Amino acid sequence: MHVSEGVLPLWEVALGWGLTALGTAVGLKKLEGEKLPLAALLTALFFVASLVHVPVGVGSAHLLFNGLLGLLLGWGAFPALLVGLFLQAVLFQFGGLLVLGVNAFNMALPAVLAGRLFRNWIKEEGLKFYAGAFLTAFTAVLGSGLLLALELALAGEEFLTDALLVLALHLPTAAAEGLVYAFLLKFLKKNFPDLLEENR
Repeated sequence: MHVSEGVLPLWEVALGWGLTALGTAVGLKKLEGEKLPLAALLTALFFVASLVHVPVGVGSAHLLFNGLLGLLLGWGAFPALLVGLFLQAVLFQFGGLLVLGVNAFNMALPAVLAGRLFRNWIKEEGLKFYAGAFLTAFTAVLGSGLLLALELALAGEEFLTDALLVLALHLPTAAAEGLVYAFLLKFLKKNFPDLLEENR
């Protein structure tokens, strides 16, 4: 999921930083008052979940929870994910600082879009609720994989195989995270209904 230094051309790195800076500026305006502790908690969840890797074929996968940040924080997912990815890059060398803007954009934009697309489904009951929970996670994770695959493909023909492999690895991750979301959001809806209502 994390792009390493020296892989992408400079124009992609610059574009990633520009789009992330724009998203972060909008997100910081949305993170006020009670949303700040929630953003900190979700950033910590993202940080910890990303450290637990599960072998998948020739690579490994891990939960992202970026869809949950998009659902509960909206544009606030941009600064939250940027902080989480910065800490991962500094402490564990996941990705790099130069490509931090690209990595943050790849995770944050699909998260925001997925949250907006399916947030009204979450207020429903029954099958539509579970479908909304699953699709929020699935869309956010797969969207991140699609963006990364596209960036690798644009970086040169030598990365086409890597792009396809990245996309293939994101499919089971997206499906697994969708199932986790169904139970997680059901728990939140039952025990903290105001949390989902406030952030619809």
